[in-house]
Amino acid sequence: MSGRTHIRACPERTCVGCRERAAKGDLLRIAVIEEACVPDPRGTLPGRGAYLHPAQVCLDLAVRRRAFSRAFRGRGPLDTTALGRYIEQVAQQATP
Repeated sequence: MSGRTHIRACPERTCVGCRERAAKGDLLRIAVIEEACVPDPRGTLPGRGAYLHPAQVCLDLAVRRRAFSRAFRGRGPLDTTALGRYIEQVAQQATP
């Protein structure tokens, strides 16, 4: 045997809000469209992406720290209202 395992490592990303590393599947990809941060749950939107836990706490931290403008390389202040609405919907669906 070659000593290699057949277990595939899952990719990890860092949340721009809390700065914790997590599996890519546990985080929400964010993309920029027309100076607004929009959620990209399928990960198919073009361009640079940033990752965030789908939680209001992480979104608030990212906005307070201006993490989105830094992650998207200085595009200036970005609108996060669509992102906030998406995270609220996800939170409502998670609670029975």
